[in-house]
Amino acid sequence: MADSPASVVPPEPAAERENGNVESAANGKGASHKESKANSKPASQRPRKPNYAKIHAQPLPVVTHPLPAFVPHNPLSLLRIAYFICSQYFNPPPSHPPKRHVAYLSYETRSVHVTDPASVRALWEQGFFGKGSLSRSEPTWLDREKHRRGVESGQVKAEDYTNKRRQERREMKNERARKEREALEEQLRKEGKLADEATLEPTAPESSEAATLAGGTSVQDNGPDTQSADMSEKSANVSKELALDEPIQNEEHLQLSLEEAFFLTYGLGVLEVVAARTKKTVEPLQLFQLCRSLSYFPPSSALHVRPDDPFLLKYVVYHHFRSRGWVVRDGVKFSVDYMVYNRGPVFSHAEFAVHIVPSYSDPFWKDQEKKESNPWWWLHCVNRVQSQVLKTLVLVYVEVPPPIEGPVKDIGEYLGRYKVREFVLRRWVANRMRG
Repeated sequence: MADSPASVVPPEPAAERENGNVESAANGKGASHKESKANSKPASQRPRKPNYAKIHAQPLPVVTHPLPAFVPHNPLSLLRIAYFICSQYFNPPPSHPPKRHVAYLSYETRSVHVTDPASVRALWEQGFFGKGSLSRSEPTWLDREKHRRGVESGQVKAEDYTNKRRQERREMKNERARKEREALEEQLRKEGKLADEATLEPTAPESSEAATLAGGTSVQDNGPDTQSADMSEKSANVSKELALDEPIQNEEHLQLSLEEAFFLTYGLGVLEVVAARTKKTVEPLQLFQLCRSLSYFPPSSALHVRPDDPFLLKYVVYHHFRSRGWVVRDGVKFSVDYMVYNRGPVFSHAEFAVHIVPSYSDPFWKDQEKKESNPWWWLHCVNRVQSQVLKTLVLVYVEVPPPIEGPVKDIGEYLGRYKVREFVLRRWVANRMRG
């Protein structure tokens, strides 16, 4: 019996076989790529940073009107400048806000408090004046509180980053201590020193587990401590739910130093200081005397203030740098009087650290035996601190004039008697100054 012919399948060409392998490999890669895309978590998009150049466009809380640009090869630009000058002369545009900001003078804290939210934002965004009473610098307590309670999600603030770093550092230290303890126990176990302790040490039942009696019944520990803990946890949850429903009140205010408040009141005329006790407006001359007396501790009377009192020296330097376009902030964090920024703390770090040195070069002070009180080693300590944080130390010498007879009547004339000299000091390091 003859065998039936078997069906023979013709072999595939080599090119088609290779194309099929390539297609299957491509399909496999595509499938794996799709699976990896499906399994991968969506990347969390970071919130966009605010436009600080637009927010802080005004360097001071006043509106300036600069002249148009002069083009030398275009004579018509002179006509535009002349028209601009004439229009501002006959119809000058307002440079100050329609209503002055109101602040309250606190004798207890020796500072000035601004509580109006609109004034707080205006003074911070237009010159970086003051600091938040519950924040590091910018008053962001309300935004952080809303973010913490989940009312709204916004940009993470600097305080949140600080708390997160501290929490991570604390967890890292705990983990390192746990690993060191486990390594020590393992080493002792290898040496056989923990063998006896492991056999003799009784194992106490955990507090969360139920104690089982001989009859098989279990008894739960429902003592007064456990009940009070449960009640406190329930009350905390109820209070948290109620707190989410209630509107959050802003408990933060802007705190101005005496120098900042007097500069805004006398130098710019945009701030109205009200005495917290009498609720009356404090005039610039009266505020000048109050700031001088409050610069001492305890506060001294206006009759015993000297021309080298702390407020006068600090305000002269503050007014000096502010009038030249610098942003001046407090420098107690870096052991100096002021930190000077080019545009502001949100744009870059401070470039210079300012320390005030009173200079008694007038012949009047030779009889009084006045001289600088800081020793030489103090200067090296401060200079080293500034070099570690990449800042330049500036010694500002203030020429202290002799005292005048009688009270101060003209603030501008009295402040004009002071002279300021700047002296830049750098720490010489051999490795850095080699080139």
